[in-house]
Amino acid sequence: MPHPDIHLSVSKASPTSHSYFSQRLRLHYLDWGNEEAPPLLLVHGSRDHCHNWDWVAQELRDEYHIIAPDFRGHGDSEWVIGSAYGHTEYVYDIAQLIHQQHLAPVTIIAHSLGGGVALRYAGVYPENVSKMIVIEGASGWPHRGSEPVHERMRNWIESTRKVSGRIPKRYASLEDAYRRMHDANSHLRADQARHLTIHGSNQNEDGTYSWKFDNYMHVMSPFDMTFAETKELWARITAPILLVSGSESWARHASDGDPSKGFSNARHVTIDDAGHWVHHDQLDRFLALTREFLAQD
Repeated sequence: MPHPDIHLSVSKASPTSHSYFSQRLRLHYLDWGNEEAPPLLLVHGSRDHCHNWDWVAQELRDEYHIIAPDFRGHGDSEWVIGSAYGHTEYVYDIAQLIHQQHLAPVTIIAHSLGGGVALRYAGVYPENVSKMIVIEGASGWPHRGSEPVHERMRNWIESTRKVSGRIPKRYASLEDAYRRMHDANSHLRADQARHLTIHGSNQNEDGTYSWKFDNYMHVMSPFDMTFAETKELWARITAPILLVSGSESWARHASDGDPSKGFSNARHVTIDDAGHWVHHDQLDRFLALTREFLAQD
């Protein structure tokens, strides 16, 4: 039950919740209706959840059939037991959702981790993707394969052992969790931070609150695609791609050069006065850019 002082800012939102199965995990997604319209898949980033897209979905729901999933270990999807989290597994989750719900050919808007996953999916199944907008997700893992195998395995084992003893942070109230959300994301408006906190946290048995994501997702699989292999997939993508960055994002400053260089049909746009979560920080400008790009032949 939400705190009485916290109100949802997306008052018109009325998606329905559904589940699907991927590697025996029950995964969650939101369906915004309008099934006769072209399908649009909204894919969130690390430690986020499907409700990160509520503002975008609310504005585009009349034009598209919008599906917004929660990755495994995130939001209202199940956590992995006895296995590592990795890009390959996330790609399989997206592939299963598109396959089971007959979404192809699909338009995809994705953020951060979700962008990297969506780009890999599009490289594997280029015929299934019609257009893509990727917000700060066109990055690889150049360290994959660069260190000796024994060091990679040792680091993974020790990191996993360390996270196994990590106790999820507990907040005395939903208001305390909201303040942590707002402090960590300075570009967010107060109403956005409250909305994301409500949908991104669970109340514990003792009355405290914790974030929904699994701490184990901090430890990625020690063996995944190399950056060179990722770029091979990028080269296979035939769909037009719009890459979006925030001028004040840590991710933009951590990357080198023009991110569109690895693609055959991509262009890159930077939005001013926006951080990593461009679709939150400059919603109107992002939506205008999105509609313009999706309307192009």
